[in-house]
Amino acid sequence: MVNYDQAEGLRRMLEMPKSKVLTFISMLSDAERNGMLINLSASFARQGRNTLMVDAKPSNSSLSAWLNLKSDQTLLDVARQQRTMDAVIKQVSPGLSITKVAHGMQKTLGLPAAGFRELSKAFDIAASRSDLVVVDCELRDDDTFLLSSFEDSELIIHVSADPKTITAAYALIKRLNNRFGRRSYGIVVSGVDHAQGQRIFSNLATTARRYMAVEIKFIGDVPADIHLTRATESGRTVIDAFPLSKAANAFVRMAEKLVSTASQSLRFEAMSI
Repeated sequence: MVNYDQAEGLRRMLEMPKSKVLTFISMLSDAERNGMLINLSASFARQGRNTLMVDAKPSNSSLSAWLNLKSDQTLLDVARQQRTMDAVIKQVSPGLSITKVAHGMQKTLGLPAAGFRELSKAFDIAASRSDLVVVDCELRDDDTFLLSSFEDSELIIHVSADPKTITAAYALIKRLNNRFGRRSYGIVVSGVDHAQGQRIFSNLATTARRYMAVEIKFIGDVPADIHLTRATESGRTVIDAFPLSKAANAFVRMAEKLVSTASQSLRFEAMSI
């Protein structure tokens, strides 16, 4: 007999997704992580993709805090039937919105197993309303994600040239591989030129392939650019404030690459059903 969790996993595998979910796990500081996610998401929206950012982090300086999301604007409130979906999704700019999984983010959220299933359903409904979903999350101490839906998404790891972030990324891939089995991961490198980004990716990819038989894909790199800092300080995205800057061009290229990959994936899955 197939249990509920197995049935849910099979259902997600067989259904054609209405959106592409990109789950980011960053090894960088809150400010660097938030800046990357907001600018990349804004780049998706600029390309005509209705994009939803989902904050699944416990930090008080997480994405939703930066964008002034209210504490009761969460998917957990929807799962508990205390708020409507429209009430918990905040529009940031045309084509770009944000919500949060839960406020506080305790390990169990005070939910029984059935409650987590309802929360996952709320996430799936929110995701189905957008072309792309950008999730900001972390792996929990027991090597699971807050929601099982994140396991089936495109996992992208965010690093910099700092050796500590690269070591942490490798350790994360090892944990994920031990928990979920072999799969591919994307890598984004911040604060480097393109040659540096390629070297960091190549070294990490070679090590992961050699010791874990894991394939890693290069998503892109973002250079250290004063325009990115100035845009953040003014509360704007770099593609809006300084559209011709190196950082803006880097985000546009990454967004184009991910959109192209998402479109190909959806076409393939549609043909397979």
